[in-house]
Parts: sequence; C-alpha cells; structure tokens
Amino acid sequence: MENKWLEFQPPKASNWANSVDLMFNVITLLTVVFTLLVAVMLLYCIVKYRRGKVADRSNPVDDHQVIEAIWTGLPLILSLGIFFWSTAVYVKMRNMPDHAYEAFVVGKQWMWHIQHPNGIRENNELTVPIGQPVKLTMISQDVIHAFYIPAFRMQYHVIPGRYTSMWFTPTKTGEFHLFCNMLCGVQHSEMIGKVNVLSPAEFAKWMEKAGNRFKPTATTVAEKGKQLYEDMKCNTCHVDRDIENGPTLYGIFGANRATNVGNVVADEDYLRESLINPYNKLTKGYGNTMPVYKYKEAINEEQIRQLIEYMKTLGASQGAKR
Repeated sequence: MENKWLEFQPPKASNWANSVDLMFNVITLLTVVFTLLVAVMLLYCIVKYRRGKVADRSNPVDDHQVIEAIWTGLPLILSLGIFFWSTAVYVKMRNMPDHAYEAFVVGKQWMWHIQHPNGIRENNELTVPIGQPVKLTMISQDVIHAFYIPAFRMQYHVIPGRYTSMWFTPTKTGEFHLFCNMLCGVQHSEMIGKVNVLSPAEFAKWMEKAGNRFKPTATTVAEKGKQLYEDMKCNTCHVDRDIENGPTLYGIFGANRATNVGNVVADEDYLRESLINPYNKLTKGYGNTMPVYKYKEAINEEQIRQLIEYMKTLGASQGAKR
C-alpha cells in the first residue's frame, strides 16, 4: 500500500511530467546549494570577524578577480543553461501535434464546460484516452481563468476574446484533479473538476454510453454548426462563391483574407471576431451590411465554436462572381 504522506508531488500522469519535474528539481537543488554556500560563508565571516575576536584586519582585500569571475561566470552559465533548457521544453509544449484528439473548453464563473467533437458534453470533467495526444482549444466567457492539471504538469490561461490551446498525452489511467489556477472571483476555490483517463477500450465504451445519453441530440460540433448556420440564415449571404450580399466562406479557414486593415490569415480568432465584431476587419469590397450578433445574448461561445467548426468543413469556393 502506497504511503501518501511521503508524496511531495502529484502523480506523474502525462508526457510532460518527467521533463517538468526534472527541471523543477534541478532548479530547486541549485537554489538550495547556493543558499547554503552563501549562508556558510556568511556564518564563517560572522564568527571569524565578530567584535572582540582576535583576527588580522589589516590590509583587507578590496577585489579578487578570480573569485569575482567564478561568482559571476558560474551563475551566468547555469542561468543560460536553464533558459535554453526551459525554452526547448516550452517550444515542444506549444508545438501542437497533428491528428490529436481535440476537445473544446469554455471557462465561466465558476465551472468548466467541455465539448467533444462528436457532441458529447461534460461539466467540470474531461474524459480522455490514455496514450493519445489530446489538444484543448479554450476560451473564457467572462474573466481570465487558468486550466490546470497538476498530475499532467500542465497549465495555460483561458482568456476572454481569443482562443488559447494546450496539449498533453496521458500516460496513466485514473482520476486526476482539475483546477482553475487564476483568481477569478468569489467562488474561485469552487471551480474544480477532474480528468478521467481511460484505456482505449474503456474510452470507446464511455463514448458509446455518453453518446446514447445525449441521443437524439448528440450530433457533432460541425453538424450543430451547420444547423445553426442555416437557422441564423448565414447561407443567405454566404454561399459557395462571392456574391454582392457577402463573400464566400468556402475554403476560408487558414486562407489569406484581404480586409480593410490589410491581409490577415483566417484563423479561429479571425472567424470568431468576424462573428461578433464583423466591422473590425471587413473583407475588401464589402460594406457594413452584416448583422452584429450581440455577444452572450444572440450568440454564446459554444455556438461560436460550432459555427467555426462547420466553416472548417466547407470546401473550396466556385470563384468570385460579384
């Protein structure tokens, strides 16, 4: 039986845990070593040169180039080593893998809302398979939050107004704590949840069971976006080609877009902004004709995500015919 009292760190349950722990332990060890070194030297000088102690105080040394080079050069080398080491780990963390399992996270006071691509939803829980990279695309509906899984050694801010992302590969099955690690209001301490890591077979069973619970409404995020696209009459002005009423959205995701503020890449943040603030970056050749959907009243973050996922599925346009 494991002795929980001897655990100084959360369990290691992701691909990042070992590298983050190693870096943390090295930095802690260096801090302790240099603290003890300074303390010992300080105590030595206090004892040797205390008042009343017989000691040679003549000709005090004002400088010593070798010692100064050591206490300047060694910390500099160690600091640069830690900088490049941590940068390499950070770059790997920010390089999102292809073909990762993607889930969408909306932070709100004071809960986490998670939606899977197939339409399954969870509140304050995230269920993922072991051994598969998982990418989280996140946004806040109100204030800044921080999605924090201690056992995965992963945390990233969840910000209103733009998407952020993080990824990890679970390496251990079980149930792990999920916290908001950014003070977000009076009930911040209650914004907690859990991450369930299942084996591939258990995850498949969970998906089937959860899907049955949501039937007949369990459609994919993109399918919900298509229905919303039609309900909001977006298809009146945005068809498979440019028309006078509006530019086509076919093939828009990731494409260069000529706007009144210059060329921009039509990424997720651009598409989101175009839904709630369409006049900020107007497509060249068009005026202020698109209706503005009042945020949180006419459209919420979940619906915005659905529309974006649907727009990602639209194929190439049939050419400009204005």
